[in-house]
Amino acid sequence: MSTSNQNNKIVYVVHAVDTEGPLYVDLSAKFELLEELIDIEGLERTQENLDAILAGEFDFGEKQAIVCEIMSSHRNNYMDNWEKLGGMLDHAMAAETRCRILDSFGQGYVYNWFCLDHIGFEVNPRRREMGFHKIHDYYARRISDQEGRRDNQWEKDGLHWHFHPMPTYKEAHRCATSVLNSPHIFETLARRIIERRYFPASVRCGFQTERPDTHWFLEQYIPFDFTNTAKEDSSELEMMADLAGGRFGDWRRAPTDWLVYQPSHDDYQVPGNCRRYIARALNILSRFANIDRPEVEKAFARADSGKPTLLAIATHDFRDLAPEAAALSALIVEAQRKFPDVKFKFAEAQDAMRSVIHGEHDHTPLELKLEPELQEDGFPLGISIKATAGQVFGPQPFLAIELKSGRTIHDNLDFGLNTGEWHYVFDHETVRPEDCAAVGVGAADKFGHTSVKVCQF
Repeated sequence: MSTSNQNNKIVYVVHAVDTEGPLYVDLSAKFELLEELIDIEGLERTQENLDAILAGEFDFGEKQAIVCEIMSSHRNNYMDNWEKLGGMLDHAMAAETRCRILDSFGQGYVYNWFCLDHIGFEVNPRRREMGFHKIHDYYARRISDQEGRRDNQWEKDGLHWHFHPMPTYKEAHRCATSVLNSPHIFETLARRIIERRYFPASVRCGFQTERPDTHWFLEQYIPFDFTNTAKEDSSELEMMADLAGGRFGDWRRAPTDWLVYQPSHDDYQVPGNCRRYIARALNILSRFANIDRPEVEKAFARADSGKPTLLAIATHDFRDLAPEAAALSALIVEAQRKFPDVKFKFAEAQDAMRSVIHGEHDHTPLELKLEPELQEDGFPLGISIKATAGQVFGPQPFLAIELKSGRTIHDNLDFGLNTGEWHYVFDHETVRPEDCAAVGVGAADKFGHTSVKVCQF
């Protein structure tokens, strides 16, 4: 075995958290979920019946295991307010919890926070936190508040992006699939650029669902996608109304061997020649697509053959993260005993993607330059953007414009004659110069490095 091949025997472990804030689910809603997903009716919605289900006292035939999973104490222990969620994080993220099991490099557990904005919803029975940056800021603050502490384990965590398309009736507890029907997605990214100087390089799609419009949008801007939940046996999906027939979470044609792949143009599930990369992230302690011992051993066997491998799981912050991390860690330790030559590394999502795809060496980060052209009265005539280092992923950076009214919009850029140069003109066809309060651009490169530039007027 060559030294280089031996060095490639690494499993990069990514815990991707769909970071959505508190979720309130009352007893009636728990039974409503069961009835909608499994088509089981007639049960009185009482705590006694819930306890009986958990104790296995009802016979649901072939759906028994799925019913017990849906109604399990772990899945139904919701963090339904910020105080409860914060307490859960205090325990799950503490150094003593993270470091109960160290990776092959002596490092503790790492989480990746894929943060969601709930914007534009009009019906909110689950009491979701509404507003731009609310959840992103909470986790950014938790990380920054720990800076300088000797026992800080938050510093290795990553902040990324998660989104939910807008349902027809604007219900925050319902699912949708269309980016084209969800203009709040563009405003969310535009505000992240101007108001938080942030642009993502990694994404998880809401409800683990993609469609062609999602696929093509991500292909323009986001290099790393952690949404694939494919398993070799997808029969369990047909037992749940929201997953049957590819309704949500359809990855039935996608790779199941822990391959990080570039999708094809017409089918995000099939390897092809697109720019971005899709990683597989299975669920844990969930109702479908769960990771298990064979799946973890499959990842270690792949790494043992000399292929750096990314193993990811996906969870939610409104459930207790500590038992999920513990369950995964136990599977990993067990797999390493079977594959002693394979190392594992708890990883930040972009670092893991970069290492698996491009190798663990330095890459010149992307750097953008934004230059305004101003009139004598200080209003902008236009802007020029140039990549002064590295190369933008996709055809152009993401443009954000803040109007004097406070409205924030996204628009396309004009292309320059030289590669890596773009322009935008402020006039009556786009944005009137006197109405522009700020302009910003954000982009990632293919390595997951990002650059954001903002100019205030």
